[in-house]
Amino acid sequence: MIKYRLLCNSCSNDFDSWFATSKEYEKLKKLNLFSCPVCNSENIEKSLMAPSIINKKNRKNDLNLKKYKEIKNKLKEYKKFIKNNFEYVGDNFAYEARSIHYKNKKKEKGIYGKASADEVKELLEEGIETEVIPWVNDNEN
Repeated sequence: MIKYRLLCNSCSNDFDSWFATSKEYEKLKKLNLFSCPVCNSENIEKSLMAPSIINKKNRKNDLNLKKYKEIKNKLKEYKKFIKNNFEYVGDNFAYEARSIHYKNKKKEKGIYGKASADEVKELLEEGIETEVIPWVNDNEN
């Protein structure tokens, strides 16, 4: 398989396309079977394309991406655990945490919610244990 960057001479749109071989590209070009996905023009040509070369830097980026995905998956596990085992109190987290701490208000479940950095700092200064956990959206790739 070979990938070429193609350029529409009519609207200057560029796009990638895969071919079994370079001969396959030439065959399809002669038969005028290319068209621009934007303007539908058949005036398409190959453009220059830099090859993808694997080097130590790219491997390091791949390792970083792998580590990033591992951490993100772990955060999603934490999120699932928290949602299943704690009560969501929304923006009232600081108020609810103080109610539990000062009024000995017992809850069946722990709580989670939203608080500003200042609110978290104040809670900690008051001796109220809190943790900040990055919240990963479920719909992110």
